[in-house]
Formats: sequence, structure tokens, C-alpha cells
Amino acid sequence: MVGVDREGVAAGRPQFVTTEPFAPGGTVVLDESAARHMRVLRLGAGAVVGIRDGQGAIGAGQLVLLTKSQAHIEITEVSRVEPLPAVHLLVPVADRDRMLWLAEKAAELGATSWRPVLWRRSRSVSPRGEGVNFQGKVRARMEGALAQSEGAWLPQPFPEANLERAILAAPRGDRVVLDPAGAPLVGPQSTPLRQPLVIAVGPEGGIERDELADLERAGFRRVSLGPTILRFETAAIAALSMARTSFGTTSLPDTDADDRQEFP
Repeated sequence: MVGVDREGVAAGRPQFVTTEPFAPGGTVVLDESAARHMRVLRLGAGAVVGIRDGQGAIGAGQLVLLTKSQAHIEITEVSRVEPLPAVHLLVPVADRDRMLWLAEKAAELGATSWRPVLWRRSRSVSPRGEGVNFQGKVRARMEGALAQSEGAWLPQPFPEANLERAILAAPRGDRVVLDPAGAPLVGPQSTPLRQPLVIAVGPEGGIERDELADLERAGFRRVSLGPTILRFETAAIAALSMARTSFGTTSLPDTDADDRQEFP
């Protein structure tokens, strides 16, 4: 599977994620969390570990120094993995624990990007996942999931936005919104999915009619995952899994990338 390095340079080794670029012969300094994990694993100087940057680079290196707050890794090998077909998630601002669980699974399944949407019904949720501190927790969960799943690409996380901004920032490829009344997402009666794909997932209680109308005006088509009502995190993972299976591992150029607007 593209995006998973089970036979490559980091195979069978403890995995760690860094935001630093790395190259053979260079040194990467990992943070306190990684250092604590290494102590739990009882790794010492000379131990070989896997390193990945979440942007397609996968490497291996030797632990040369371990302190309470840092781990220094000397890089010995590096390879690169091509990205999976683009599947972007618009997820609801919702219960923070359930959002964090979803963030883990989105990273495991190789979501291309993650954008929380403040739907009208999101405002009644407490405690909900939003704000700068929560964004940091999402990033940490994604990095942990990437290491555990031996993936190569982290979802690109964006801050929460209202529906209007989320629509404007989304790619202009195939756009779907999950709705029990929609046509099947996959199967003989479905419309074939195209890349890049944007999947909009509504909040608990569903998307309100005017919000759904805004999505349809923006080119989103309604699709269904089956006859039952799913929780938002279940629906998002099911849809992402179906899309991944439908696309396989061949990625097409994202021709709309230059046309997107990203909002802080």
C-alpha cells in the first residue's frame, strides 16, 4: 500500500514523527514526548529507530543521545513515499474526545486534510473541540497515529471555520455531503468518485436545511452510507475508508490546488 512503509528503511523499528527536514548524515532532535517514549521502550545509544516527517519522507537513524527532554537521532537512510489520492475531510466541531478519536483514525487512513466546521448545531455541544490548544492536541494525536500505522503523510490540519469559509477553502473537485436521503456513496447505483474528493460530515442531529442548500449550491451532492443513522465519527471513517478503497493508490494531480483559498 502506498503511504505505508512495511518493507522500507524504517520497517520493524520504533517509529517517531518530526517536523524537521532530515537527510542522511544529519541529526534530528526529537522532543520530550519522544524521549519519554524511548525511555519506556528502554532504548539506549545505538538503537535504530524509524523517522518520518508526515510529508512523505521516511528515514532510519541511530539514537546517539537521550536526555530527559530530548532525543538526538543521526539519520542513516531516507526514502520518499508518494501521496495517496486526495481525500479532504470537513468534520463537525463536536465533542472534543470524539473529535480526537476521529483525528487518529483520519491519520491512519491517510486523509489529505482536516477542516472542522462550526455547524449551527455545533454551538450547543459542550465541551467541544475548538481553539488553538485543541488544534495542538489534534496534531499530536495525528502524529501518534501516523507513527503507529507507519504512514508517510499527515493530514493537513486547518483551524475551525464557519460553513461559508469551509466551502470557499475546499478544493473544486468532487464534493459530497453525507446524508441518509442521498444516493449510495459506492456501489452499482452510485456515481463514480473522482479526485480530489471532499467529504462533508454534519454534526450530531444532522445538517439543517439551509446549510444543506448552501452545500448543494456549492456543488456538493448528497450521498448515503446505508439505511441507519451513524455518529459523526463513524460516518467520517466509513466514508473515508470507502473512498480509499475506491481510489486505490494512484494519485492524480490536484489541478485545483492553486485555486483554493486557505483561511486562518
